[in-house]
Amino acid sequence: MAVNWSLCFFFGSASNHEDPPARGSAVLEELVIVIQSQKNSYHAQRGYQRKEKILQDAANLGQGLPVVLLLHELSDYEGNWSILPVLPLLSAIYGESASWFLFVEEETMVVLHVLQKVLKRYPVQEEWFLGQRLHDNKPSIVHHYAFSEDPTSFGYPDPAAGWALSAALHQRLAERIQSENLKSDFTIDLTHEIALFIWEEGRGPKLTTVPEFCSETRDNCATKFTNYLPNCGSPVSKNNIFVAVKTCEKYHSVRVPVVKSTWEKHAVYLEYYSDVTDASIPTINLGVPNTERGHCGKTFAILRRFLSEAVPKVDWLVIVDDDTLISLPRLRRLLRCYNPKEAVSLGERYGYGLMQNGYSYTTGGGGMVLSRTAVSILLSSGCSCYSDDAPDDMVLGRCFTAIGVPITHSPLFHQAQPDDYAGTRITPQHSVSFHKHWSVDPVAIYTNWLQDSHLKDEL
Repeated sequence: MAVNWSLCFFFGSASNHEDPPARGSAVLEELVIVIQSQKNSYHAQRGYQRKEKILQDAANLGQGLPVVLLLHELSDYEGNWSILPVLPLLSAIYGESASWFLFVEEETMVVLHVLQKVLKRYPVQEEWFLGQRLHDNKPSIVHHYAFSEDPTSFGYPDPAAGWALSAALHQRLAERIQSENLKSDFTIDLTHEIALFIWEEGRGPKLTTVPEFCSETRDNCATKFTNYLPNCGSPVSKNNIFVAVKTCEKYHSVRVPVVKSTWEKHAVYLEYYSDVTDASIPTINLGVPNTERGHCGKTFAILRRFLSEAVPKVDWLVIVDDDTLISLPRLRRLLRCYNPKEAVSLGERYGYGLMQNGYSYTTGGGGMVLSRTAVSILLSSGCSCYSDDAPDDMVLGRCFTAIGVPITHSPLFHQAQPDDYAGTRITPQHSVSFHKHWSVDPVAIYTNWLQDSHLKDEL
């Protein structure tokens, strides 16, 4: 039965628990590790590899095996990536046997013998929420400007370092999800919203900082992380990517010049789609009137044009706004990991109504990357806009969910500006896109965050 919930609380402050004097349990057989895997074949394979590595390390220790789960296999519901929907299931299956639940990314390494020592510090009969602490340095739009008076006061875990729940806390959260009439809306930044849900306006525990939960490789780490930009081989050819830039007449002289002075030169096939034809850019008028928001009609016209003979036949379509800043060379490296014969919808994933059988979608501002296969399946399904000004990214997400195409997440894409993300969470070397020109110098953002100074320009 669906329940309502809310992850948006905006009151109070946070501080860290001190280490407890009592000792806890760190028996490997009482540990459940959830790898936050995805259904896309590349990510599923990475999840399987991580699982095998953890189990092999445990076998080498000779102290029993933990339970290692792949999130995408727990049920058919894609919304499980937001974690809260799956907590009752985990509790029902492992609530009696588990002492700790650890959640890690596909690329997060787990050092079991160090993890055992860490968990022994925390009594399992108490409620503990463990991780490497992040905090906002300024009010952030991706966090709904929560704690705007003191953004540093609220801590949330770095997903790359992993985070853990004691069995006592996990059980209470599962019961709360099942019993309370909570409100559901958007899921944007997973670990921040998990932390808000756990904190419960001051009624629940705050995040306890664990220095051994690491987002980089160093000594004495219980978890380690490499990066989100893997090396899957030579980049996809620039001749195999078509870029569609959505614009309108009022931004022809403001935003389009930024695209032309920064990242346009890295595209072989690129078209600007506007409400008027402007030969100086040039732009293409698809016959869809400009709308103040949404742009669904324009986006579906782009999809149809992509499959037509009007543009070169390539494997990948990238749809961006005219105020999107993107590194196409890094995107080409990333796309080497994906099979274009698969239906791929890639970008920064948000969710809507996920506790009520809602849907996920790729945010438009950060860039929507679609394989030709995905576009073909989508248009063949008959799914379409309910109005020209409907939110295109959300409609695409709803359509893909309905036809069984998973939304694949990469944290290298960003719907907002660099300052809207915790400083330790993003790096200039491992970002693919940012969005919005508000109150910033977009050329400087591109230069500092997305431009590679010694770029080998492969075909």
